[in-house]
Amino acid sequence: MRENDIRYFKQMLEARRDQIIKNINGSAKELDDLHRSHEVMDEGDFASVSADNMVNEEILSAQQRELREIDEALAKIQQGAYGICEMCEEPIGMQRLKVKPFAKFCITCRQIAEKNPA
Repeated sequence: MRENDIRYFKQMLEARRDQIIKNINGSAKELDDLHRSHEVMDEGDFASVSADNMVNEEILSAQQRELREIDEALAKIQQGAYGICEMCEEPIGMQRLKVKPFAKFCITCRQIAEKNPA
């Protein structure tokens, strides 16, 4: 992979990382404020608040997972191993990296991994 491609993906990953951190901090504050200030009036209110909390916690969990994957991709850039499939050790296609810059697997190996989860 060319140096300018590496810079492009590094900037993309860092921008996404910054946005996720901002989202996580904002979501955590919103959940904290909700727990402190929300008075549950009846069972319907309680059910609504519980459902909202479950959705928010799932979103927060997904963003934390993506943040870990981004950090791993940034570490690979530092190590000179970015863009290499973890399974077959072949280059991951540029189009795949443009869609998912923290991809660990090429398309073929991703399909194999999804069929055979560890």
